[in-house]
Amino acid sequence: MAPSHVLKCCQKVLAWVPVAFIALVVAWSYYAYVVELCVFTISSTAEKVVYLVVFHLSFVMFVWSYGKTIFTSPATPSNEFCLSKADKEQYEKEERPESQQEILRRAAKDLPIYTTTASRAIRYCDRCQLIKPDRCHHCSACDVCVLKMDHHCPWVNNCVGFSNYKFFLLFLMYSLLYCLFVAATVLQYFIKFWTNELPDTHAKFHVLFLFFVAAMFFISILSLFSYHCWLVGKNRSTIGEKGIFDCLTGELSSFDVSTETFRAPTFRNGPDKNGFSLGCSKNLREVFGDEKKYWLLPIFTSLGDGCNFPTRLVTMDPEQLTVSSQNEPAKSSGANQSFPTRPLSESQNRLLAGDCQWVESGPEEESVKSGSLDCKYF
Repeated sequence: MAPSHVLKCCQKVLAWVPVAFIALVVAWSYYAYVVELCVFTISSTAEKVVYLVVFHLSFVMFVWSYGKTIFTSPATPSNEFCLSKADKEQYEKEERPESQQEILRRAAKDLPIYTTTASRAIRYCDRCQLIKPDRCHHCSACDVCVLKMDHHCPWVNNCVGFSNYKFFLLFLMYSLLYCLFVAATVLQYFIKFWTNELPDTHAKFHVLFLFFVAAMFFISILSLFSYHCWLVGKNRSTIGEKGIFDCLTGELSSFDVSTETFRAPTFRNGPDKNGFSLGCSKNLREVFGDEKKYWLLPIFTSLGDGCNFPTRLVTMDPEQLTVSSQNEPAKSSGANQSFPTRPLSESQNRLLAGDCQWVESGPEEESVKSGSLDCKYF
């Protein structure tokens, strides 16, 4: 027990090494730019003032968003997704997967769940002992189920998910602008030192190295930021993109590989990568909120509660499901499970309110019978 406890403590300490490395690089860049460049190298007072004002603005926003990404705890599922004591005991006693799934289906019938595993089973976390909400995954590094988990990032020593995804995007954007500004303003003095137009001083090393570091980080962050901008526009997550993020950055995402790691989220109609996409503008609002004046500030403004999300793929009415199940034999034990039994509530469907209505009867009856409810935009 003791060696295991010591090992866990060592792992927790080592997990902060990448964060400490970034902090040291940022602290050195601040010293190199403010002291060595602006104080000792630049002779023009006006140029110094302009550079220092813009530099400190980008520096503050960068550090603020980075800190929020690190210290914002991952959001976890609410208690309604936990099994009751009786269901939990019954689930643990059952040995047959079919019987366990029946218990889960009964517990999940009133939950706003729209996705399943690839085998059409209800997604359940044995570690946390709860039914996973849509887009929720278990992180082995944090040892919790994280709402709308994107990935576990070692550079922030935290899971990036519903509670801090906006902060993570702003961190990438401001770090990109920070590196771009530093590299652009240092370039002329880098050339002057390189060509010996300026005398050799103690500032030379700092200025030369500062340009290389800023340019290197800018190039690496640019690809990552571009990729996440594409994900936001499509309303997808890193987990659902077949590990592309890991290939680009070398990061290892710690999550349950049995779900979205190598496949798109599975709805009743089958896998669909665009199942949660509501269009680019609504996808942006889902992450950044309704009020654009807060979009560039690292304060939480994301819509919803992280447990359920608006989706353009809404399963059929339970009564229609019963009729169709009588006409067609079940292909598998989980193929005709009757969840969810209701569309998203008005409070959890803000992105669709006002410009979308659920059609459950009338002229669209034919589309209902085909297995889905239409979501129309006006």
